[in-house]
Amino acid sequence: MATFAEKEFFGTAIGGVIPPGWIDASSIRDVPDHQEIFLSPTTLSNMIIEINERVKKEDAFTAQNVEQSAPRGGPPATGETEDKAAALYHLRDLCDEGDTMQVITPPQPVPLGKFAAAPGAAVAPPAYTGVVSFTTPKRQQHPGRIPVAVDGAAAGSSAAGPQTSTHTCHYLLVRLAPQETDLLVFVNVPHEEFDLSGDPRGLSREEEMATALVAKLAETLEVRDWGLFGSS
Repeated sequence: MATFAEKEFFGTAIGGVIPPGWIDASSIRDVPDHQEIFLSPTTLSNMIIEINERVKKEDAFTAQNVEQSAPRGGPPATGETEDKAAALYHLRDLCDEGDTMQVITPPQPVPLGKFAAAPGAAVAPPAYTGVVSFTTPKRQQHPGRIPVAVDGAAAGSSAAGPQTSTHTCHYLLVRLAPQETDLLVFVNVPHEEFDLSGDPRGLSREEEMATALVAKLAETLEVRDWGLFGSS
């Protein structure tokens, strides 16, 4: 069973967990102010916590999302279908030209164990988890989102092997309406290191760790200082 260590993010504003021994990327490279990035010391897996502007309804239901978030001829969009569309919007925003994204597990609502209602809200915010797979042409990176490995090699890229690389993204989206904010966690598992070494069991263990990490973050994430989002 995976074990995790308590961790504070964005100073002390948010509490949660990370896998033991994971490296704070800010100790080896510049990290944008709206992100916290942690790197596995033994694989190319990584975790990104990100504070983003809340996706507006009209943006969430773009043409590229609508077929997966609101079936044609179905009932009118609800808050949940809007939230699920927003999750897909954020994920597609990770893609560069030439990337493809496959939805492995569609966004599903998940309870938050420690999240209190945000200032200005009567109930705890809605949250969603899911899994997608990204396929990327070699040597192409996602600026600001998918970090380089500790040794400086792009995650999932090498001179050998196929001309594309694949990584799985396990995610958690928390929608903070009064703060006009979407709080996101991405746990990325590049496949190529396991494919090249012929280690499917290793990949399976890494995917299980990512699933457990997102589930544990849903249980443990809490905001300790709402001023992080500019609220009073």
